[in-house]
Amino acid sequence: MQAVYAARVEPQDPAQIALRIAELKQEHRQLDEAIAKLVADIEADEVAIKRLKKRKLWLKDCISRLESALIPDEPA
Repeated sequence: MQAVYAARVEPQDPAQIALRIAELKQEHRQLDEAIAKLVADIEADEVAIKRLKKRKLWLKDCISRLESALIPDEPA
């Protein structure tokens, strides 16, 4: 998994934004699978599960922010 940090500059090109959204969605799915495996394991570290869930939520927020960036601004 590639780490994504808040300090990263967001792309301005719609094609780059769409590509970034796809990357983040892929990481989100991978985290979902990893969380499911850990939850199924009785001896799983609860702190690790919480961290993964927090990361997953953060990714969801990033995806939402980037998707809203693709919506063109229209005058009111």
